[in-house]
Amino acid sequence: MAKVGYIFKKEPYEDFNEDKNWMLQFGCVNVVEEQKEHEKLRPKWKQLLSSLERGDELVVTKFSNAVRGSRELASLIELCRIKVVRIISVHDKIDTKNILFPDTKVSDVIEMFGSLPEECAALRNASSHIVQLQQDIIVSKKWNITNAEERAKTIVDMYKNGYSISEIHAISGFNSRSSVFRILNKYGVKLNRGRFSGPIGKRKNKKDNQENEENS
Repeated sequence: MAKVGYIFKKEPYEDFNEDKNWMLQFGCVNVVEEQKEHEKLRPKWKQLLSSLERGDELVVTKFSNAVRGSRELASLIELCRIKVVRIISVHDKIDTKNILFPDTKVSDVIEMFGSLPEECAALRNASSHIVQLQQDIIVSKKWNITNAEERAKTIVDMYKNGYSISEIHAISGFNSRSSVFRILNKYGVKLNRGRFSGPIGKRKNKKDNQENEENS
């Protein structure tokens, strides 16, 4: 069992250091920081959810900071229910184990659900505005990952979590899509996008591949 925190670094974020210190003092072994330019795809959030194991504890600053709407919140709650993961939202004052925030009432939880879409939209619009203002910086910087192994792992995790090749390539820092395919092939990822499936160089038409599997 492990405690891990997640913070989407929106701008402005005056309480960032305070929120991160709260998580560290609570005992989080790691506080994952998502950069504002990755607001749309949130690859680190996807990685974190994939890595959660039974009995872990997930700490977020606020649900509207971690998810992008009611549908994602419902998916998060279902995932954590299946994996028996405790969720703590610091500013919402919600703890799924009912240990912290004993004064939180059902009406407070309902209020959080009701205000979530508006809060997520406001955060998304603010982040998009900042990204647009800093577009020239972002284009040159692209993905804030310099370690080749970490970048490869992120590419593999993003693909397995449903992101398209175009979406992965857009933030990977690679000049060509073939480099993304090269990473996926290196780590033995079976392709399942578009018309083809299977490893690179041995791809078959999906329809033919399914027929072969049924006949085998």
